[in-house]
Amino acid sequence: MIVGARPRLQQIILEIWKPLTILFAWDVAVTIFHRYMPIKEPALPVALFGTAIALFLGFRTNAAYARWWEARTLWGALINASRSMARLCRNVLPAGPEAEAIVLRQISFAHAMRCRLRGQDPTEDIERLAGKEAAEVAAERTNRPNALLEDMSRIVSGARTDGKIDTIQQSLFERVMIDIANAQGGMERIKNTPLPSGFEFMPNFFTRLFCVLLPISLVETLDLYTPIGSTLIGMIFLAALRIGQDLTDPFANTVHDVPLSTMCRTIEIDLLESLGRKGPGPLPPVAGTQW
Repeated sequence: MIVGARPRLQQIILEIWKPLTILFAWDVAVTIFHRYMPIKEPALPVALFGTAIALFLGFRTNAAYARWWEARTLWGALINASRSMARLCRNVLPAGPEAEAIVLRQISFAHAMRCRLRGQDPTEDIERLAGKEAAEVAAERTNRPNALLEDMSRIVSGARTDGKIDTIQQSLFERVMIDIANAQGGMERIKNTPLPSGFEFMPNFFTRLFCVLLPISLVETLDLYTPIGSTLIGMIFLAALRIGQDLTDPFANTVHDVPLSTMCRTIEIDLLESLGRKGPGPLPPVAGTQW
């Protein structure tokens, strides 16, 4: 996630330079054709066309941002549920290995969820926090975060069997784990359900068509300045198109995504400190990007 009050023009150019270069070359070609060929370019209703494209782009961008914001909301719910789990372990479970094991598995769950959404391997983080045995158990399952959640439930059930907690206290733990599972299900739904193909095809096709027609419409008025004017206008539409594409998948591990690594570090710091341990420092932004 890019942090800072103002967007960086360099980042915008970096993401759209390829289509922008093609557009500029096309604008130059149209201008040269206009100067040396005795053909009058037809008047095109690009203003009306551009308004329709803007509506398409605005609708798609709103839908993509809704996905991004829901992803951020679900991770906020996971952070809150993780803190609630640590508080339950500290105040309900007596001092012993069970409380520590649950808290460390909850931290591992957050890292495993991050890796699952980004297509990475969480083995190192799980082994570092919960131990080699927990990492091996999780590695046997396709859904490693769910395996860790089931392991936490097993530890709570064992504590009830040993008489360390009663059934009411067990239900408190299960209620928090249901919240965690609901957040996980929401994240997986966003990751596995793309926007309908029409949301991708229509804005892409018509934006590019608009950029092709734009210099033909402007060349009679701008003449030699057509490449500059047409490219600047096209850059606006191409940037809006790219923004919608970037927000569509909030877990793609790009500069525009939800900062999963930062939020996992937040969970790790808070939960380790709840065990009386010193947590690692917060993750600082890297080149203006919070990962």
